[in-house]
Amino acid sequence: MPGGGYRGPVTTPAPATEPLLDWTAAAQIAARLARPGAAAPRDDLDALVAGLRAAAGDAVGHVLEVTGMTPATPRAAGALGDVHVVDRAGWARANAQSMRAMTDPVMAALAADVPAPSSAARLAGAAEVGGLLALLSGRVLGQFDPYGAGHAPGDGRLLLVAPNVLQVERALGLRPRDFRLWVCLHEQTHALQFAAAPWLADHLVGRVGDLMSGVTRSSVAMARAPLREKAAVVGRTVLRAVRGELVTPLDGILGPEQRRELEEITAVMALLEGHADVMMDAVGPRVVRSVRTIRARFEKRRDGEGAPALDVVLRRVLGMDAKLAQYRDGAAFVRAVEERVGRGGLNAVWSGPGHLPSAREIADPRAWVRRVHG
Repeated sequence: MPGGGYRGPVTTPAPATEPLLDWTAAAQIAARLARPGAAAPRDDLDALVAGLRAAAGDAVGHVLEVTGMTPATPRAAGALGDVHVVDRAGWARANAQSMRAMTDPVMAALAADVPAPSSAARLAGAAEVGGLLALLSGRVLGQFDPYGAGHAPGDGRLLLVAPNVLQVERALGLRPRDFRLWVCLHEQTHALQFAAAPWLADHLVGRVGDLMSGVTRSSVAMARAPLREKAAVVGRTVLRAVRGELVTPLDGILGPEQRRELEEITAVMALLEGHADVMMDAVGPRVVRSVRTIRARFEKRRDGEGAPALDVVLRRVLGMDAKLAQYRDGAAFVRAVEERVGRGGLNAVWSGPGHLPSAREIADPRAWVRRVHG
């Protein structure tokens, strides 16, 4: 988005082993394939960028007040992280960088067990990831990224995807100032989560790393398996997809242990998303005058009302339906816990990894309250 101020990702040192894929190529492919999005006159685009930056700053005080949380280390007034207003290509490049930051340590740890990928395999992986990021780039309004290079634990960068915000506020007929602040309230809540719990970023990387290690080893074993075993796995995966049973794009290749690990990671992500969803509405109409209208129209959009059949298929392939379930399951957990122990009691989840809800507790908030509060 012109005038967005995005300067591109900071380069990271090359790992000692070959990365899983060519991340530079992945970022280039994603940026090239990402569609530009909603068009507008230059003055309108400049006002959009300025409005998003202002909304990001305004959201901080409201988030601190409504959550009752504080950063673990002092911050400059009105700041929880760097704010970048980006276009779709900029979002895709930034996420390629973050994905590399998360996967390089895993690949280094697996170097002794997993053969180094060939140049052709690395380029094929780059094309696949680049295409996926390009598709996702048109669907993300904002994202707090705690894994951008140059950020210490508890810090990060807020990415606001300007053309997508503009497209949605137009499509839903929303008040631009209200909608932009509403989006920023959600993302700044994420920023506060990581600022209040600086251990959280490393905890998630560790859990995802464990899952990826298992998936990578399984994938290598599958590559070496006889053709009939490969065909059986593919057949079962396709059958489950047709039945609508696949939860995520990874689900078809996960073993029982990996599935349990994914469920626990999903529980944490449900907490993060549900907490942000509840807090962005909790500020109320005093701050966002049309908050109820925004929520009602946005929920219809999330549910795919009026969406073409191709969009429904893409949502399943990209795991968007699973993401939607995270928002709703997490929000239900947050509300149920607050009913029993209040917002202060809920905030115990940020005190350490042992207080995060398990997959079972996300579905049974009373179990979490009994374990943590007695």
